[in-house]
Amino acid sequence: MLGQTGATVDGAVKDVTTASFRQDVIAESARQPVLVDFWAPWCGPCKQLAPALEKMVRASGGKVKLVKMNIDEHPDIAGQMGIQSIPAVIAFQKGQPVDGFMGALPESRIRQFIERLVGPLGDSGAEALAEAEAAAAAGDAAGAARIYAAILAERPDDQKALGGFARLLVEMGELEQARGLLAQLPAGGKEDAAVAAARAAIDMAEQAASVGDLGQLEARVAAAPADHQARFDLAVGLAALGRKEEAADRLLEIVKRDRTWNEDGARKQLLQFFEAWGPMDEATIVARRKLSALLFS
Repeated sequence: MLGQTGATVDGAVKDVTTASFRQDVIAESARQPVLVDFWAPWCGPCKQLAPALEKMVRASGGKVKLVKMNIDEHPDIAGQMGIQSIPAVIAFQKGQPVDGFMGALPESRIRQFIERLVGPLGDSGAEALAEAEAAAAAGDAAGAARIYAAILAERPDDQKALGGFARLLVEMGELEQARGLLAQLPAGGKEDAAVAAARAAIDMAEQAASVGDLGQLEARVAAAPADHQARFDLAVGLAALGRKEEAADRLLEIVKRDRTWNEDGARKQLLQFFEAWGPMDEATIVARRKLSALLFS
């Protein structure tokens, strides 16, 4: 942890001493606000505050800087300022202390504090969602789940987070948990595309559980190319395994051979795939292009 080791992580966050205080705080605050975090190694709340405080400072994109002063090693400045309880964070601007807080505040409150100094920091929710999606795409399901849970702890009604978390649970095979998560949404309200995608993913997973052995379905299709039900079931099973392009191609083959089969069932299932995968997924883009070629050529 920065401040416990004395290491500087980046230009936005660094340690400060009594000797460097005038340069790193007084002079530097003429350019942008500088937050001084008064802490000590024995202080548990200080350790709780540090990660959230450093994260929000970095989220400011250089609008504010943070310096950390260990009051055990450098007690003079804290004494001069009357700091009697830590953690204490004091904001300096144009060489003067202008605001501050004490205690281990949550991220949302720290954000509000910094925004009073420098204005909006941007959409932290969007950044967190992007982190969760990136973690899920990289195969870090546990990491993605932690980020989604953190978002929902602060914003329980965030439909993008609810939908993303539910889809992640489906991919992990936790269908009941995914259903329970979506059940928190009020009935009858407008749903975000992420929630619709999660519902589609749940439906697909339920369908896939009933299709049977994929090898047998492949054999049925090879023996009887007009067996559209086998081809349909095979597509659903392939989609459940993440073999998206193969799944889409099986349904496109049905559309090509018999558009009216099962009341246009192949095309309707393909649209459900698109909803579950998302409009910008590469498999969606490719399959939608192929479907358009079939329907409108």
